Amino acid sequence: MKTRDGPRTEPDAVPELTTNRLSVYLHCLKALEAAGVRTISSEALARRFHLNAAQIRKDLAHFGEFGIRGVGYSVRDLKQTLRHILGLEQPIKVGVVGAGNLGLALADYPGFRQDGFDIVALFDRAPSKVGKRSRGGVPICHVRQLKSVVRHEGIRVGVVAVPATVAQLVTDLLVGAGVRAILSFSPGTLAAPPGVKVRSVDLSVSLATLSYYLGKNQASDSAHPPVQRKRSRAPKTPSSASTRESAVQAHQPPSRLVPRRRGRPTPHG
Repeated sequence: MKTRDGPRTEPDAVPELTTNRLSVYLHCLKALEAAGVRTISSEALARRFHLNAAQIRKDLAHFGEFGIRGVGYSVRDLKQTLRHILGLEQPIKVGVVGAGNLGLALADYPGFRQDGFDIVALFDRAPSKVGKRSRGGVPICHVRQLKSVVRHEGIRVGVVAVPATVAQLVTDLLVGAGVRAILSFSPGTLAAPPGVKVRSVDLSVSLATLSYYLGKNQASDSAHPPVQRKRSRAPKTPSSASTRESAVQAHQPPSRLVPRRRGRPTPHG
């Protein structure tokens, strides 16, 4: 794949929406490679995965020039380039704080490992959970061990899967342990010092957005009720009796003109 290595854009200068789309492109390229596709154009990539071809080219332009005009992108090379841009060349170790239903589900999700994220530890304070493992074998450590485990395992990303009342406290503990990237599943916003990236995934906000969409569509449907089309009436067909009568009339010979008889003159007597 032909590339032009210009000055690489600094991470802070790249819009976050662009980095989000790079991850989407990476998943698409993985699917293409698995299907045996070697080269693909931005237009074909957009059509196949319902994307925008111009947006693809614009996003990639932040990091250089890729592909060959008239040929397209090498699927394998572009996939490796995106993994390099996203920092996924080596597995990233992740720790999840909160060994409840959500935390355990996240720890055992196999897709994270396939994408380069290795969840190596869970943290909780409940005596009934500490010292045990998830179904997938991830150890559950006491939250007091957070700092030592982070350093020993080389954890770079922390996941907050606790109630909102203690989410900020957990965030502070992760920052104090040296974690510089935090993904929170707790409602609300979290404060973090400069140099620490916090990304929140609030499922309630997403559901509320969908609720607004449903309400908007319902209001639109009420304002513009569907127009009922009038059924066109079929032409009346003559009844069987009238049909028979018409047939008889059609085959009846024309009547003769019978001359009118004149009456004989009456003799006058």
